[in-house]
Amino acid sequence: MNKLELGKSGLHVSEIALGCMRMNKLSKQDANRVIENALELGIDMFDHADIYGGGKSEEIFADAINMKPTIREKMVIQTKCGIRNGFFDFSKEHILASVEGSLKRLHTDYIDILLLHRPDTLVEPEEVAEAFNELKRSGKVRHFGVSNHNPTQIELLKKNVEQELIANQLQLSMMFTPMIDAGLNVNMENDPAIVRAGGILDYSRLHDMTIQPWSPFQHGFFEGVFVDNEEFPVLNEKLQEFADKKGANKSAIAIAWLLRHPARMQPIVGTMNPERLQDIAKASEVKLTREEWYELYRVAGNKLP
Repeated sequence: MNKLELGKSGLHVSEIALGCMRMNKLSKQDANRVIENALELGIDMFDHADIYGGGKSEEIFADAINMKPTIREKMVIQTKCGIRNGFFDFSKEHILASVEGSLKRLHTDYIDILLLHRPDTLVEPEEVAEAFNELKRSGKVRHFGVSNHNPTQIELLKKNVEQELIANQLQLSMMFTPMIDAGLNVNMENDPAIVRAGGILDYSRLHDMTIQPWSPFQHGFFEGVFVDNEEFPVLNEKLQEFADKKGANKSAIAIAWLLRHPARMQPIVGTMNPERLQDIAKASEVKLTREEWYELYRVAGNKLP
């Protein structure tokens, strides 16, 4: 598994991370199998959030591997906070309480990366800064970032936050490409030209923030996966063609498509199936040419101007 540096943090991690949102549905034994398999594949980064399974996903994760220092040092743990029941909350009080809860559930004394989960329109950057400073000083959180934020929202936070924001987790897949489309359809009067993400792709490259694509196999907002979906026969035929050509599989090609972008993205994959994760991990060995990347972009239903 290839490594990449998150932002300019000096933290080098696997270029594919395992998302643990669905881990709350697993038994302790099955969760252990998933985690151990990931580590064997070279995937050492695990993505959590305080709301995943109502906190149960973090608990099962730690219990499954009998979390202790010798195990903890082998992995990089990222978690998120800010989503509550019916509202978003970036208050200092909530950020600190959320981290304390995650530390307790994960049986650890530090979080490698903390992300603010979804934008809170009532955010007060001064409070976020106070929370981050306290967490950094205490050693409870080592690095910080955001999720689902646009450039202006990030700049608003940076008005007060002293720490580098090293990552931004955003929805992106071969069939969900608004942040790419807008950059290709500049000054056009068509739907893809609409700038929906505020130019976040180029902003991230300019400011050395790692984009972490979530739902990398989805064709919409949790509408279903496109791999092996009979609704998309042409795309799957092309994925299979490339898989045969590269000695991989369709899922690996879909992830390799994201990895090919020079923005140096880190896809978050959420499968709890060890065999499927093995298939996906092969993406780290697949290299797509410029021509192949654009061919897949087009066959996924995207048009070039």
